[in-house]
Amino acid sequence: MTDTPRIAIDAMGGDVGASVMSEGAARALAIDPRLKFLMIGDEAAIASCLAAHPALKAATEILHAPEVIAGTDKPSQAIRRAKTTSMGLAIDAVKQGNAVAALSAGNTGALMAMSKLALRTLPGIDRPALAALLPTLGDNDLVMLDLGANTECDANNLVEFAVMGAVYARIVMGLERPRVRLLNIGEEELKGTDEVKAAAAMLRSAPELPLSFDGNIEADRIGRGEADVIVSDGFTGNVALKSVEGTARFITDLLRRAFTSSFRSKAGFLLSRPAFHMLKTHLDPNNHNGAVFLGLNGIVVKSHGGADAGGVANAIAVAAKLARASLTGRIAEDLARFHAAHPMPAAAK
Repeated sequence: MTDTPRIAIDAMGGDVGASVMSEGAARALAIDPRLKFLMIGDEAAIASCLAAHPALKAATEILHAPEVIAGTDKPSQAIRRAKTTSMGLAIDAVKQGNAVAALSAGNTGALMAMSKLALRTLPGIDRPALAALLPTLGDNDLVMLDLGANTECDANNLVEFAVMGAVYARIVMGLERPRVRLLNIGEEELKGTDEVKAAAAMLRSAPELPLSFDGNIEADRIGRGEADVIVSDGFTGNVALKSVEGTARFITDLLRRAFTSSFRSKAGFLLSRPAFHMLKTHLDPNNHNGAVFLGLNGIVVKSHGGADAGGVANAIAVAAKLARASLTGRIAEDLARFHAAHPMPAAAK
């Protein structure tokens, strides 16, 4: 993979659009000067934003797109407009080999549908999954998937997610054998749905995979640092993610209210400001921005719609790192190794 990755950016997606995407790209370029960009959207708006960033302008090509995918657009509507929208053309740039990754802060469902249709899934992958990094109390972040791409999954899907999540963890966190666990209603082997129990049995019998399967984990242990990869179906994973994010906002809002409730509390806040700042930074989703659709024939990164420039820069860094590490090739290799050791019955193929 090239050491000067070119990232295709849907400049019009998200809550703010070209201004924050350009500012984020400029920050990413300042950190990694080898980056190149293809910014897609309203040409005049993008050019205006690039004027404030000479270095970014020199590293960027603009591709005009007359339309934008709205947050209210259904995936079926988005697919029909793929060839005229900034999101669709960003994905197409990856398909055509004009970029190593696509980044969008737009409609998640539309991005997933268009990506799957245009790029297709890797050999051995039934369904792609949405994976993201979450903060923990441990030394590393946590990779969690699926976070909403698939509401229902069978045991084979969950095993594929485990393999893909482990590859992601090895690349992003530099782990040799990531600890993988299945999200469940209990740690006991007998707990959970038939699909989860079957997936656990398959992972236990796969020593050829470069991961350590550590069984089940309950939702209240997600952030404890007891796993490097947590796997679930998309419905459960999305509910868990929103619960974690909501709890984080609840805690910070509650602390803010408590520290302003009285003069004594305000004085206490001044003494504890460094600790409060550390907590806020650790829980800030911008510092972990950049979810990835794993399992596609190409890299597609989803930024938070409300991400600031720092969050966009983090998402770009994720895209570049995965491209340089040949994410798709490494997923294909691990899955081929697993399927060679565990061939599916002819009736199940």
